[in-house]
Amino acid sequence: MAPVSAPRDMVRGTGPGTGPGTGRGTVRGVVRVPGDKSVSHRALIFAALADGISEIRGLLGSADVRSTAGVLRALGVDVPAFTAASAARPLRVSGVGLRGLRAPVTDLDCGNSGTTARLLAGLCAAYSFPARLTGDASLSRRPMRRVADPLRAMGATVRCEAGDGLPMTIRGAGSAIRGIEWENETSSAQVKSAILLAGLAGGVPVTVRAARASRDHTERFLAALGAPVRAEAGAVTLAPVERLRPFTLDVPGDPSSAAFFAALAALAPDGEVELPHVLASPTRDGFFRALARAGARVERRDEGTTAAGEHTVTYTVRSAPLRAVTVTPDEVPPMLDELPLLACMAARATGPGGAPTVTSISGAAELRVKESDRIAVTVANLRAIGVDAEERPDGLVVRGSGRPLRGQVRSAGDHRIAMAFGVLAALPGSEIVIDDMACVDVSYPGFWADLARLTVP
Repeated sequence: MAPVSAPRDMVRGTGPGTGPGTGRGTVRGVVRVPGDKSVSHRALIFAALADGISEIRGLLGSADVRSTAGVLRALGVDVPAFTAASAARPLRVSGVGLRGLRAPVTDLDCGNSGTTARLLAGLCAAYSFPARLTGDASLSRRPMRRVADPLRAMGATVRCEAGDGLPMTIRGAGSAIRGIEWENETSSAQVKSAILLAGLAGGVPVTVRAARASRDHTERFLAALGAPVRAEAGAVTLAPVERLRPFTLDVPGDPSSAAFFAALAALAPDGEVELPHVLASPTRDGFFRALARAGARVERRDEGTTAAGEHTVTYTVRSAPLRAVTVTPDEVPPMLDELPLLACMAARATGPGGAPTVTSISGAAELRVKESDRIAVTVANLRAIGVDAEERPDGLVVRGSGRPLRGQVRSAGDHRIAMAFGVLAALPGSEIVIDDMACVDVSYPGFWADLARLTVP
């Protein structure tokens, strides 16, 4: 099966994500997925703040990460241009130190990246210059008050021009910045990271508390670079530090990207996929644990620890009959981005003799304020291709069956939606049309080519 182009308009034809699925359903191969998006964002930010030159290999060349690079350039950091094709070459970033950013002369365009907007807002809050953060239409609808409130409490002046979203203007507190102890009510890793970055650049102590664990990439990276950060049950504390040392990093593969190929291997009649050098953070591997619980054969081989303080593994996933699973609120954070994919997999989970089974997900209301309302969009598209699914206020329910999957998928411009239904489209007998395949470029520009490479006609 040849790779498929990805125009913005409705795509029709054969190939992954566009029409009838593969013939006999054999999936084989090795995929080194692109660098983790969360680590890529932070690698650029910490390289910018380090004293000296850092080298980053395997950086994700997606639109979201390029947005972070563009904002850092606007703040006076020399970040070389990069693309997905240049990821194998080391990117050398000359750090300006914790207090070396310059006042921007243009708006800080965050594109579609909530990570860029929220983390860089925290960094700007520690400076005395004004900065105006903007984004595309989708990002402008995403909530920013959750990060604006703690930054105001630290002394910054923050104004959202359209209620709770972007554009957002920040005049940092500069030398008047205050330390803070903050209750992170949404348990958001981006809010936590914004506060940590504000404290880091401002030289003040900060503590962030939360009822539930969230991604811990920022505090792992800080610890690896010598910052006095302490993580304990329900709280992260950062004390002032004079400098960050530069580093050399091979960015680990994104588990959220690896999940799609793991799902394809598990769902295929004859599937086996190897995924080397994948990030294995306990705050990110929830999908692989749920996949094993659903009956897939998942093997994990430890590799080591990176300069960002992250562990990496090689996953090997093989096909097996899948059963329904129940995802509880405590299980949601380590697989939040993969929940639309898990819901799509649930469409093919059956009991003895092909009897329907019920997969339920709860405690995932945060999905409603992602690039799209992922609960509503996932359920609407499952129904559109013939799956029995229903929305819940904080989740969804999917009834699996062996019925053919046929229909049109409208992604709402959301990369995770397009990729999840692309996996279903690649299965034998599927006839699924996805309207916007190019939206995956924000996280995985080569996704469709890699998906096609694994499927054997």
